[in-house]
Amino acid sequence: MEVVSIVGGGIAGLALAACLEPDRFQVTVYEKRPDLPTVGTVLGMWPNAQRALARVGILAQARAVSPVIGSGSIRNGAGEPWVTVNGGELFGISRVDLLRLLDSAVPDTVRRVTRHLHELPGGEGLLVGADGVHSLVRREVWGAATNARLTSCLAVRGTIPAPVNPDEVGEYWGRGDLFGIAASAGGTNWYASWRSDLGPTAIDVKQALDQARLRFSGHAPAIRQVLAAAVPGLSLAQRIWTTPPLRSYVRGSAVLVGDAAHAMTPNLGRGACESLVDAVTLADLLNSLPQEKALAAYNRQRRLRTRALSLGSAALMRVALAENAQPLRDRLLNLARRRNERAAVGTGSNS
Repeated sequence: MEVVSIVGGGIAGLALAACLEPDRFQVTVYEKRPDLPTVGTVLGMWPNAQRALARVGILAQARAVSPVIGSGSIRNGAGEPWVTVNGGELFGISRVDLLRLLDSAVPDTVRRVTRHLHELPGGEGLLVGADGVHSLVRREVWGAATNARLTSCLAVRGTIPAPVNPDEVGEYWGRGDLFGIAASAGGTNWYASWRSDLGPTAIDVKQALDQARLRFSGHAPAIRQVLAAAVPGLSLAQRIWTTPPLRSYVRGSAVLVGDAAHAMTPNLGRGACESLVDAVTLADLLNSLPQEKALAAYNRQRRLRTRALSLGSAALMRVALAENAQPLRDRLLNLARRRNERAAVGTGSNS
């Protein structure tokens, strides 16, 4: 049997372990976390991620525990909508539920090792880095020049039990900050980002919430109401790190998936989606091709696409968190809104 060592038991690692053929591969998953997390934000599942979930065999279960995203608006900090976007069939699943379902899909033949690795596992076979933005595999195999890059932005996320108000769903862009409100299975999912000197590691969640309440005190009432109800036990706070661009996701018998390969800012909401697609793409190629050909095909299919998404996400973050350019951004978006309103009126009068 072919040996596969997967470092990291998060979204990408579990999805890969679930899809590799157990009769062909001897799979070991190394994960430092002894238990699945109990707190996590909501992740939007785009169509490509939904197809990946179907490949894993958990799409129906994921939909059953997840609300449909529906429509939401990009708004200014006061809550006035600029543009409304229909989410179609997109749904939002809690990271906790997603990891639980992926974990349940992993065959019993997969060996689990729970410990924090300080060096790479030895032995022959394929080494998969699914260990996130601070990947040990990437650092040891690709070199220290590929270490994660710290951004100036803080991400604070959480849920509150109160049901979401559909008229308040969307993303609010202020001056150098943004705030998002969406539905979750248990009530309301929210997230916020702004430039902060907290961290970069071991951030006190209560301190981050206090900073958020001060930062958004002059914003829309919906934001203030959500933050008033937020508690540390249902919230997370972390600085945003990204992965530098890599010339290849493959080096010898090592390969990177998910955030280990392409951690990006969260502005497009594609990080978890692309991690799932990485995993099922790599698994299907390994299941059907010799390893060398499978790795080459995976690199061709995934590197340029995820690089484009990383660049797009970073560009959107600069627009959403604009400070000096915020007045110009808002004027342009107000003009676009008025133009759309006039077009809608004209269409209605001609019907």
